[in-house]
Amino acid sequence: MIDVNPEHENLSQLGKGGTHPKRELETFPNRNPERDYVVELQTSEFTCLCPKTGQPDFADILIRYVPDEKIVESKSLKLYFWTFRDEGVFHEHFTNLLLDDLVSALNPRWCRVEVIFNARGGIGITVSAEHGTPPPSAY
Repeated sequence: MIDVNPEHENLSQLGKGGTHPKRELETFPNRNPERDYVVELQTSEFTCLCPKTGQPDFADILIRYVPDEKIVESKSLKLYFWTFRDEGVFHEHFTNLLLDDLVSALNPRWCRVEVIFNARGGIGITVSAEHGTPPPSAY
């Protein structure tokens, strides 16, 4: 049996079946806030739509951050990504929105988002956005 942990009380999606897209990033407490360490999250399954043509865009996403008091819960991040599947958004706007939402949810010491969109029309687009100053351990 799993003990009830007060650190998990605000995690509404983890362990829940029948999930749906949700643009809300859930967090849990960082048990080691005194230490700088890098959390890296990546996916190759992101999709959105071109806001002009409606054609699908596919991307790899790499998120790296140094947490302060909070850590993002990965299932909520997956559901957050899912909300863009049928939304038209320019690559540059999505990348900056993702960074803004992560910073708002986490208030990290440092965060970098890199989104590598697949080539369409012969041109690939990579957009990077960063918050804060990276610690030496970040690279």
